[in-house]
Amino acid sequence: MALYALGDLVPRIHPDAFVHPDAVIIGNVEIGPFSTVWPCAVLRGDTGLISIGAETSIQDCTVIHCIPTRPTEVGDRCVVGHIVHLEGCSIRSDSLVGNGSVVLHNAVIESYALVGSNAVIPNNMVVPSFAMALGVPAKIRENAVEAGFNAMAVQSYVENGKRFKAGLRRID
Repeated sequence: MALYALGDLVPRIHPDAFVHPDAVIIGNVEIGPFSTVWPCAVLRGDTGLISIGAETSIQDCTVIHCIPTRPTEVGDRCVVGHIVHLEGCSIRSDSLVGNGSVVLHNAVIESYALVGSNAVIPNNMVVPSFAMALGVPAKIRENAVEAGFNAMAVQSYVENGKRFKAGLRRID
């Protein structure tokens, strides 16, 4: 993996996390136990903190940035899909952000919420627990998600991270 300190800002990655060698982690970034960061993901904590909880999957080509006025936080047991952009927002534990989505400044995705693929969550929007956010800009569908809806995906990525950590090897 490409790990970079920026001045005194040094990434902190739990030893049980898996960060793919082709991911880039810069500056003030924390990654919790059994979380996974997949190829071509970029987490750039240059102007504030990026915090990733435990058992969370940050999938391929996702970009996570921060803003000086607030950290970008992703809780425990979250699934953040491929090619997602998160910036200055909070993704609470047990949520899912679908492929290609964008979650912007000061937005909050509450626990057990789902952001549909390619949705755009504008500044300051709150997606309530058990709601689904769909479209551009996103519209909220309340009570559309059940608790535990992403548990199988979370466990699958935890196990896949262990598999990759133990067996991934470059062959060229």
